[in-house]
Amino acid sequence: MKKIASLLTIILCSTALWAQNFPFQDTSLSVNERVEDLLSRLTLDEKISLMEHRNPAIPSLGLPAYSWWNEALHGVGRNGYATVWPTPVALAASFNTPMVFHIFSEVAIEANVKYVEARRSDTCTALREPTDYTGLTFFTPNINIFRDPRWGRGMETYGEDPFLTATMGLACVNGLQHSYMPYRQGHPQVHYPVPLTAAACIKHLAVHSGPEGVRHEFDSRVSPRDLWTTYLPAFEYIVRNSDVQQVMCGYNRLNGSPCCTNRELLVDILRHKWHFDGLLVTDCWALNDCWERDTVIPRHKTHPTAATTAADAFGSEVDLECGSGLQALRTAVDSGYISEHKVNEHVRRILRTRMRAELDDPRELPAADVDPVRACAESLVLLRNEDNLLPLKEKTTKIYLAGPNREDTLMPLGNYNGTPRHTVSIREGLANHFTLVNRPGKADVIVYAGGLSPQLEGEELQVDVPGFYKGDRTLIELPEAQNKELHSLRRKGKPVVLLLCSSSAVALDKKAQHCEAIVACWYGGEAMGEAIAASMAGQYDCFGRLPVTWYRSTEQLPDFDNYAMQGRTYRYMDDSEPLYPFGYGLNYAQAEIETYRVDWERLRVTGTVKRLPQKDPRPTTAGTTVVKVYMTNPDDPKGPKKSLIGYQKVVLAEEGSPVPFEIEIDPFWLRHFDEEIQEMTEWKRTDRIELTVTL
Repeated sequence: MKKIASLLTIILCSTALWAQNFPFQDTSLSVNERVEDLLSRLTLDEKISLMEHRNPAIPSLGLPAYSWWNEALHGVGRNGYATVWPTPVALAASFNTPMVFHIFSEVAIEANVKYVEARRSDTCTALREPTDYTGLTFFTPNINIFRDPRWGRGMETYGEDPFLTATMGLACVNGLQHSYMPYRQGHPQVHYPVPLTAAACIKHLAVHSGPEGVRHEFDSRVSPRDLWTTYLPAFEYIVRNSDVQQVMCGYNRLNGSPCCTNRELLVDILRHKWHFDGLLVTDCWALNDCWERDTVIPRHKTHPTAATTAADAFGSEVDLECGSGLQALRTAVDSGYISEHKVNEHVRRILRTRMRAELDDPRELPAADVDPVRACAESLVLLRNEDNLLPLKEKTTKIYLAGPNREDTLMPLGNYNGTPRHTVSIREGLANHFTLVNRPGKADVIVYAGGLSPQLEGEELQVDVPGFYKGDRTLIELPEAQNKELHSLRRKGKPVVLLLCSSSAVALDKKAQHCEAIVACWYGGEAMGEAIAASMAGQYDCFGRLPVTWYRSTEQLPDFDNYAMQGRTYRYMDDSEPLYPFGYGLNYAQAEIETYRVDWERLRVTGTVKRLPQKDPRPTTAGTTVVKVYMTNPDDPKGPKKSLIGYQKVVLAEEGSPVPFEIEIDPFWLRHFDEEIQEMTEWKRTDRIELTVTL
């Protein structure tokens, strides 16, 4: 029997290999020519089989199996050993888009190596089952707006600001897709169409940011103003400024209609207004929420059957279902809900992206000039440094380390992560640079590694403990047990450095607020402990800035399930002061803007920044600062108080030596909402726009 099975495998593999003589396999032809040739050879059943994320093999055509589902949120995820970079919200804190581009270039290179090695080790690719997390099509980046710090998946996003989210998301997309391209002036020098190193996917369209516990039935109700000024700009900007290959629709409803069957969102806006001609994919098993009657998971229940759901989804421009609804799709086609012509449209897009992303031959790709230690160091935000406690003297400073995150090697990895070969804990990092002691009384400085954990905040977690529910937070305050421990340590009379590990704001009581130094550390990836310690020792002075508002308390927030922007984020907060505002952060080196000029003809802000004389004689490396440009529109009284429209991270020179900066202003971000047409209107040079340039 084994001999018969082996012989059958050899025959089938040989048949698949023997069939390698079709025009669609000729890479000298254009992608469109190859797609049309393959499409013409597929039966209707074979076409439908490709409209689910697990594409089966088609041996008669030599087409191997393929799974579209792979993750690269901050490194190649769920596919063995891989570099784990800081989570996206931490990368956003860097305010360094070139670095983010290079990080995701490195991710694409690592993914390509894994992909090529897997294909080489597979003796019969035409017969194997499709395997998730092994391909070159990634469901990343997450460009939803982090509107509320209680949302558990906020670590996956690039913060609360549409401009920061859009530019960071664009850097991620271009890094993944075009890692071999030179990066200049904010964008790689791409002339489309070009080969892909991988295929990115912007998600989740749209208005998706919790609550996690009811996401399969939740209806996000938003006004047209909030939709167009906050929730959609990042999607629109990336679609218009890249060849992003995939867009994913979300689980939630938007103003009554499930996002993955929402014709206004998917047809009128995405396809017609933005002219997106790439692949539209559902979130995984999102279509089940429309028709399935579930006694455990609350769902939308907006459709009577799976077939009518498939008809609305694929009729609303969905191309690919991440899920298992092929039988429903076949029924929808047989019932006349979906024509074969429409099926061809979807499969044409599927094949086009797959041909551009899959490798026919391995490519030599250049290594990116970035490493996980530097990336994490750039993401740390120094919130407080009383009397210049930091940096500490390396080797000679005695540290007592406490707190629940002091030795945790899972916390730095966030979620949707790969498996690093080694994770540097905070304890290990500090031990590499300082003397650790076993009692507070022996210490010069107490370091408290507190905050939260991805085991408590994340995607739809089965967690129900005080302060947390289903992955979301119900309170943003530092957990009470940590408060008590921190207060006890502060009574020892030693200066305290508070390290806050979290995805967003952790509200502090007055005693905790007055720790001598406070650092927002996020979930910083595999090198987090080393980056923290090296920064505390002054080897790095490249601290970031807050990509989110750091609220004083939970009471300062509107209701979590209210998606109206009024009272939320720095753009719409009322007059109450946050603990730390968006864009805030300190460096060891102090700097000031020496001069700046706004050139409205060329839409540029240029100027110089200089480093101020150091008050502290302790040497550190060259410091950095972040120049930020904000816009206010006096003619739009209902609009945001101010909005970020430009930034640049600047490396400082010697004291007194000016360093130039130049920030381009894209007119896309000068638009405003028109109450008459209930949409955005283009910027005109006669519009009154006020710009503020700050550090």
